[in-house]
Amino acid sequence: MEAKVIWLFVFVLLYWSYCIFWGVKGALTARTASDYFIAGRGISIWVFVLAATATSFSGWTFMGHPGLIYRDGLPYAYASFYAITIPFTGVMFLKRQWMIGKRFGFVTPGEMLSDYFRSDSIRLLVVIVALVFSVPYLGVQLRASGFLFNVLTDGMLDVNVGMWLLSAVVIIYVASGGLRAVAYVDTVQCILLAGGIIAIGIITLNNVGGMGNLMEGIAALTTIDEKLTPAGYSHYIAIPGVIQFVDAGAKATGGAWTGIMVLTYMFALMGIQSAPAFTMWAFSNKSPKPFAPQQVWASSFAIGLILFFFTAIQGMGSHFLGADTALLAAHPEVVNNVMGGGLGGKDLMEATGKQGMLVPQLINLMADTAPWLVGLLSVCALAAMQSTGAAYMSTAGGMLTRDLLKHYLMPDANHAQQKLAGRIGVVIIVLAALFVATVSSDALVLLGGLAVAYGFQMWPSLIAICWWPYLTRAGVTLGLVAGLIAVTLTESIGQKLGITGWGRWPLTIHSAGWGILFNLGTAIIVSRFTQNADDLAHKMVFHNFLREHAGLPESKRHLIPRAWAITLVWFMFGIGPGAVIGNTIFGSPVDAATWMFGIPSIWAWQILWWSLGVFMMWFLAYKMELSTVPLRDVEALQEDIGDIRLAPDKP
Repeated sequence: MEAKVIWLFVFVLLYWSYCIFWGVKGALTARTASDYFIAGRGISIWVFVLAATATSFSGWTFMGHPGLIYRDGLPYAYASFYAITIPFTGVMFLKRQWMIGKRFGFVTPGEMLSDYFRSDSIRLLVVIVALVFSVPYLGVQLRASGFLFNVLTDGMLDVNVGMWLLSAVVIIYVASGGLRAVAYVDTVQCILLAGGIIAIGIITLNNVGGMGNLMEGIAALTTIDEKLTPAGYSHYIAIPGVIQFVDAGAKATGGAWTGIMVLTYMFALMGIQSAPAFTMWAFSNKSPKPFAPQQVWASSFAIGLILFFFTAIQGMGSHFLGADTALLAAHPEVVNNVMGGGLGGKDLMEATGKQGMLVPQLINLMADTAPWLVGLLSVCALAAMQSTGAAYMSTAGGMLTRDLLKHYLMPDANHAQQKLAGRIGVVIIVLAALFVATVSSDALVLLGGLAVAYGFQMWPSLIAICWWPYLTRAGVTLGLVAGLIAVTLTESIGQKLGITGWGRWPLTIHSAGWGILFNLGTAIIVSRFTQNADDLAHKMVFHNFLREHAGLPESKRHLIPRAWAITLVWFMFGIGPGAVIGNTIFGSPVDAATWMFGIPSIWAWQILWWSLGVFMMWFLAYKMELSTVPLRDVEALQEDIGDIRLAPDKP
């Protein structure tokens, strides 16, 4: 057995020990249902800051993101802006959801929205969104962990064997300890995720030979690129226009990552913190105090810094380490062939068809010189993949228990019965994810494409309860249905089922964009014709409470137009159609000598708007008080709405 494999097993055992410790401790601490499902509303500031960050940025960030930058170039690196757009959703909704949950004792988003709208239909739709989000999303993460260990053990562990084995420990600590165990394990997983990405970026840059060699290599890479944008630029360093009128994103000239695609793809990733699971994360906190530092400093600044530098270096730098055989043949002088000319003499993508293969190959570069580091970085990758999955297991199990079992079948279920049902729910969800991942990886890919786009369809319902009482029960319910249908029909699954005449992402608009267009449009139109005075009076109980406790002071109300302007400008030029300006503003894509900062113009533009995005998040979270602690204390009417129901005329 090779030294790297021994070290891999050593670090995995240490990591598993930590996970199981918190599973046991969480089980001993969880005396009530709310203890188990939302950590007794007692998660502390730094635990949430790290845990929510780990949950937001999954194994995809660690494994898939660098590979797609390798394949699609710096236009895909615009996806790194999810370091800002994911917590942007949190800025808009988390504080207000926490206040509502604390006030009225809600444990799940289904309970919150069904009480607000006085409808069980929305409760069921929330559970459906949670399950469709959780099962495929979890399956993708678990299968990726099996794939990683198959590669790094040189085939000793089969993909499916590794996947099931690695999942067993996750089931144990999540099912036993609930959300508190997930949170404390996530704190370490966050550190491992961030540290691992930085380490692999440094390894890549060191093997390339430094930033000078990297820029020289990128300039050479653009000269052999045959995939050009409509403006004649290499697809590696230029967005292919604002929009392209094609029936599938894959048919776009120069790649699918147009300005409008980047914008709507960011919409999809905003679905991570609007997904039902994050509502339960909000409910689990002692106070909103952790929200602003998590959203601004941990996510937007720290993770953004890591993605725009270290992840971009991993993706682009791998071309100059032997993964790109075409470049090796044309410009051997810019290649340090430590990967041996791709795999089996073939280009990395040609040999595997999997962009996720890139990071394991980068980790393997240290197999001879530092085998212990291979083991440690492997556990970093494993932690990244399990961080998100664990949270969705726990929260989905809670929703199955509270919104289905307790609400419909066992309304008098005691705390012990609810905890047992939650644990069974976790096992069922994981087994469903493992079954899909084992039996059909194609189905997993199709369903996985729906996950985050489905999560984003929760935005109108959250807008309604947090900000805008105009939206009615019928409007939000029908809008959510319309949005889910639109997402499904503009993903690959629609074409696979033969029910659409177009492909995935028509007009280079992501399915999340199509979904929210039909969702919010339907919600507004239907609400226009379904206004009801009694329903409005009921909803205003919530909104009056929010205005009293979370309203912006009069001294700051003049800042509202500025906040709107800053946000709209950032979305338009940072991650939207205006981003096409970044192709050339700091130098010509076809002449490296004109690169103003010594890097491609598109990369400089991304770094500029990342820094401006951090300012935007600070302005919204702190200055506009969207994520700060309310000036007035929130008095809880009850700890758990499942124990004591309020009078029928109250929410």
